[in-house]
Amino acid sequence: MTSKHLLRLIILLLFAAGILLFLLLDLGQYLSVEVLRQRRDELLAFTEQNLALAVAVYMLVYIAMAALSVPGAAILTLAGGALFGVALGTVAVSFASTIGATLVFLAARFLFRDIIQQRFGRRLKAINQGVERDGAFYLLALRLVPAFPFWMINLVMALTPIRTPTFFWVSQLGMLPATVVYVNAGTQLARVDSAGDILSPGLIGAFVLLGLLPLILRWVLRLLERRKVYQDHKRPRRFDYNLVVIGAGAAGLVSSYIGATVGARVALIEKHRMGGDCLNTGCVPSKALIRTARLMADVRDSQKYGVSNASARVHWPDVQARIRQVIKKIEPHDSVARYEGMGVEVIQGEARLVDPWTVQVGEQRLTGRAIILATGAEPLVPDLPGLDLVDFVTSDTLWDMPDLPERLLVLGGGPIGCELAQAFARLGSRVSLVEMGERLLPREDAEVSEMLAEQLQNEGIALKLGRRAVRVERREGVNRLICADDEGNEQDLPFDRLLLALGRRSRTTDFGLEALGVALNESGRIAADGLQRTRFPNIYVCGDASGPYQFTHVAAHQAWSAAVNALISPFWSFRTDYRVIPWVTFTDPEIARVGLSEAEARAKEVDYEVTRYGIDDLDRAIADSADNGMVKVLTEKGRDRILGVTLVGSHAGEMLPEFVLAMKHGLGLNKLLGTIHVYPTFSEANKYAAGEWKKAHKPEAALKLARKFFAWRRR
Repeated sequence: MTSKHLLRLIILLLFAAGILLFLLLDLGQYLSVEVLRQRRDELLAFTEQNLALAVAVYMLVYIAMAALSVPGAAILTLAGGALFGVALGTVAVSFASTIGATLVFLAARFLFRDIIQQRFGRRLKAINQGVERDGAFYLLALRLVPAFPFWMINLVMALTPIRTPTFFWVSQLGMLPATVVYVNAGTQLARVDSAGDILSPGLIGAFVLLGLLPLILRWVLRLLERRKVYQDHKRPRRFDYNLVVIGAGAAGLVSSYIGATVGARVALIEKHRMGGDCLNTGCVPSKALIRTARLMADVRDSQKYGVSNASARVHWPDVQARIRQVIKKIEPHDSVARYEGMGVEVIQGEARLVDPWTVQVGEQRLTGRAIILATGAEPLVPDLPGLDLVDFVTSDTLWDMPDLPERLLVLGGGPIGCELAQAFARLGSRVSLVEMGERLLPREDAEVSEMLAEQLQNEGIALKLGRRAVRVERREGVNRLICADDEGNEQDLPFDRLLLALGRRSRTTDFGLEALGVALNESGRIAADGLQRTRFPNIYVCGDASGPYQFTHVAAHQAWSAAVNALISPFWSFRTDYRVIPWVTFTDPEIARVGLSEAEARAKEVDYEVTRYGIDDLDRAIADSADNGMVKVLTEKGRDRILGVTLVGSHAGEMLPEFVLAMKHGLGLNKLLGTIHVYPTFSEANKYAAGEWKKAHKPEAALKLARKFFAWRRR
């Protein structure tokens, strides 16, 4: 047993002994108004002769009572008034009660906080952040209302990150009004029949209002802060729109849709194409390209499916034409006509903020009660020497390449780099992929990165991991990327086309943000609080311009919070919920994840278990010759509550939502196991993974009894 565990045991035994002694000696019988009246004269006489000793003994008894959280504090407070008067009694009670509360607070924190935070840390994250930010206000509000048991407040606050000095002074301040009331009542002891007589319904109501004071104070402070933010700007008397949205990508479209649906007047400003990057250069065209590439892979591997001598030829202009056709078919969902039909006023042009309520578009000025910034992101182009010597492409510009490159060099081993590298390799390019890190997809677990790396190498992609791009050169008519390892050893990689896939940066320039004072965070994104508000409470941001996740589905999720908050604030607001965020990397095999990875769980010191099910055992996967991959589930130690899931395999993205739903609504693996899944489908793998967890947690004692029972029945 460690010294910490021993100390915990000693503290628990001391508390238990104190409470047991209180009960065995029936000390509660002395804590009544009747006994206090009977002994009042005797106690007063002792106090007059030994004031200092009486105060010291009284405070020690009070501290012990408060620390043990046993009933009797109200009677002791009355006694303080009866023996010492209002002034001295208030001081004695105030310090004794606060010291006792702090002692039990420290003990509970030492005994339980680490255990509770370790077990429920993710669920308590929002509460912890709230306490770190506004803990003093919350505690003061609770202390001012006697309806909340003080001992319960002590225990609950001990489990939070509130600092001990803050707990002490706020507790003393918060308990002071009730202390004065009780102490004053103690000076009139003859007219008090019970402790309950002190708090009339009217007085309790007054305390409730007093408890709201910190919240009112916080609202006033925020109002003053808001006025300070707006002090250099003149608010329009009337607004043209309820909502002005800048950017018609996923976040802007969803924001506009919500505003128009509830009857608000909405203006949507877009300088380029409706649908943003996702429709025109991102999600849609890349998935169309990946589908064509998968067809070529199936032709290449046709013998695996029992088909001999299958052949196909890629004609790049035809591939481009199909991609444009796919975009054109989806375009009506995001079109000007559709949104104008909803009542949204769509305006083509570049938007610039003039003040917190005004947007300039060309010669036109629009005013909105609320403004939503949905300006998106763009590919990151590094400051790489010699880059201007070559005609490089990004995930935005590769769709206009005049031909399929014979040698394609992909710089970046994240999701975009891996998806496009595999797709072009399948279309016939000789692909090299350079990644500065030691592995692909650094946000995923190492075993997942290794599985993908093996697949890409099997398809002929040359992986250059742990290599840093140094410069680009053009020698003898050949483009070359010079990269180096950690030791400085350089390698020369020739290419015909360089694809930059180093991530995306938020679009924040040329919108007037800097002049207005809209701040950026350390990642270069527009800073926002949990309500999607910027420094100006009426200016909201969502999507890739904000982060922290740059996914289309997260942009839509944030847009809901931003639009609803923009429309109904200050009457009500909703925080964006990031607890269950899924994503998929659309390589082959697909890699889908939600919640914690194993590396993240270790970093956060979460006590977890891992359950794996190999897709090589799945009937449908075997039938499709796609029997590679796995289902990996992280659960709480000894429980079926899902902490995170990683899926690797064909259709992993389609299998993931079942786990997303389960995590969102608190359904464990037992519920998944008890759900009928159609045979034969890939989603059965989810059920089989739950079955693996169940087998690892089978009730051995019950099974032993069952075997004996069935043996008895065979007699």
